[in-house]
Amino acid sequence: MYLRYPNGKQFDLKETVIKKAESTKSISYSNRGMTLESDLNITNQYYLENGIAVIHKKPTPVQIVNVDYQSRSTAVIKEAYFKQPSTTDYNGVYKGRYIDFEAKETQNSTSFPLKNFHEHQITHMRQVAAQKGISFVILRFSKTDDLFLLECHHLFTFWERMTAGGRKSITRKEIEQLGHAISIGLNPRIPYLYIVDQLFFKI
Repeated sequence: MYLRYPNGKQFDLKETVIKKAESTKSISYSNRGMTLESDLNITNQYYLENGIAVIHKKPTPVQIVNVDYQSRSTAVIKEAYFKQPSTTDYNGVYKGRYIDFEAKETQNSTSFPLKNFHEHQITHMRQVAAQKGISFVILRFSKTDDLFLLECHHLFTFWERMTAGGRKSITRKEIEQLGHAISIGLNPRIPYLYIVDQLFFKI
């Protein structure tokens, strides 16, 4: 099956699988090779089942353009396109507030490359923040399995620094100073709403 991005570039599933496999090679045993996305999905399921929050991973709309349709039971999608660039990874409702965030991880141990973000994602987070929504990013340093929640306005500052010709990454020291460390747990796996309570609900 051929899956293409909005710009026509072909989506390489094999390459994506290889990259994901490489990204989990150095994650500690305590994390059992799980990706940040997997951990967050488990966390959000826990929040949902316990009536704490309703937060889901956003699906990316796909337009199917070629189907081998010999019969209903044997139909095979041969070619499809991502209909539009994705915005952020997760959104939902928590304590009556709209919540919207992006999750990223890096193999770099000393800084977080801003190339991991896209202009349309920054624009989307700005729009959410302008409407008084809760917006942030969760960052994972895969080699050390360290997690941080960084409020969106800090991300905007680093993005503007880059677009003005400054460094193209956020140093780990800057993340440690401005972000909020999240300790891996069991239930929930990534207790990020504890930080949200402190920042947005003053609990």
